Amino acid sequence: MANELLESYLESNSLVTHQIESFNRFLDSGIQAVINRQNTIEPSVEGFALKLGKVRLEKASVIEADGSRRPIMPNETRLRNLTYAAPIFVEVVPIIRGIEKSASFGEVFIGELPIMVRSNMCYMKAVTKQQMIENGEDTDDPGGYFIIKGVERVLIGLEDVAANRIITTKKKSGDKVASVVFSTAPGFRARCVVTRAQSGNFVVDFPTVPKSLNFVLLLRALGLKDKDILEYADLLSFKNDMMLNLELSEFKEISASEALVELGKLSAPGQAKEYQQKRAETQIDNYLLPHIGEKPEARYEKGKYLVQMARKATMIASGMAKEDDKDHYGNKRVKYSGELMEELFAYAFRFFTKEVKYQIERTSARGRKLSIQSIINPDTITERIAYAMGTGTWVAGQTGVSQVLDRTNMISTVTHLRRVKSPLAKKHPHFKARDVHGTQWGKICPSETPEGQEVGLTKYLAVMAKITVGADEASAEQKIREIRKIDPL
Repeated sequence: MANELLESYLESNSLVTHQIESFNRFLDSGIQAVINRQNTIEPSVEGFALKLGKVRLEKASVIEADGSRRPIMPNETRLRNLTYAAPIFVEVVPIIRGIEKSASFGEVFIGELPIMVRSNMCYMKAVTKQQMIENGEDTDDPGGYFIIKGVERVLIGLEDVAANRIITTKKKSGDKVASVVFSTAPGFRARCVVTRAQSGNFVVDFPTVPKSLNFVLLLRALGLKDKDILEYADLLSFKNDMMLNLELSEFKEISASEALVELGKLSAPGQAKEYQQKRAETQIDNYLLPHIGEKPEARYEKGKYLVQMARKATMIASGMAKEDDKDHYGNKRVKYSGELMEELFAYAFRFFTKEVKYQIERTSARGRKLSIQSIINPDTITERIAYAMGTGTWVAGQTGVSQVLDRTNMISTVTHLRRVKSPLAKKHPHFKARDVHGTQWGKICPSETPEGQEVGLTKYLAVMAKITVGADEASAEQKIREIRKIDPL
């Protein structure tokens, strides 16, 4: 019965669906989302800007020696040591003194994007078996990989702690409890920590602050008053902790603007008060819990979130709840090709916009007429993406993300496409992280892992494991707010 079930599953499901679906989602919405986040290029030229609109990708093609572009199949790219990539076109509209000149540029070629074999933009998706044979393709090839300069490369799944989730654990010394959240906004990730000492005092750490901040000072800077803080102190033990922090803090009587200046003194000592306040505002808006928002309107919500982090630390310190298990697979996420390509494209696109901005400023300074050929260089995006995929060195300094596909046999190929890699350093013991965790059942194969330093860090998906591609968080949050009748932010 089990064999019949497995055969039926394999007949109707591809073992590399997770790779293909993830990349398809990037093509459908991820690439446009990256451009929407940087939809206006504003150089230091008075009255001039560029607005970026819809993105369009064509099927994979190659530019021949005579300059003509023609379609190309995967097998030809292997034989000729080419990259199986598609051209990217973006609508570019100049804005001159606030007026959009929509007919000036139109669609502009900005670079090439490597295309995954068997994805929606691949010719293999729509051809018959006979056509595949005529073009030298393998009809049983599962796809799910890229071809970079004639070499088949696969993007390895990266396992990481779930973003935007509070995970509270006791520190090794045992006298402190820390609530940690990896706050992740598009293109940025910040580790924010609320730590409770044995005495009940709280401190906060987040990027760009030189040392641990007084909890009450930060709440004051975010606009929370005593009644706002105590409103969420429903537990007696947590209320005692909050009363203790408020009573002992030297900042309990100051206003929000004064708290911002005090916060600025820590980051920019000796500077003018206006600069210190501006510096503090930038820190709490951009680097403190960026997933909640990066505008001043989100400060109050950030304060409430910090109070909830402190509340959870108190519950674990007082024995009212168990500490979170960092190795529980519910507290982890696996990023495959779509998320990885979105990170890489966003990285390359930032350099592209900087290059365009520089070229516009240089052309204007020389008094020359702006032309699309002089300000847009498609190689900026193409080369950065090709380098990362060709070497395996990714955006955040991770290595080994892109690997040469193992073609020893079909099982080796499929196994390689289902590999999951932990970001932990292989030289350190990490005994608990390497162990088989009970929550991996049905998700991760318990026995398939290499020997030696990589044991338990390099894993493989179970045969019938599937990975969802995710959903738009903003629309999901809006639906929840409508159902629960929560006031919008």
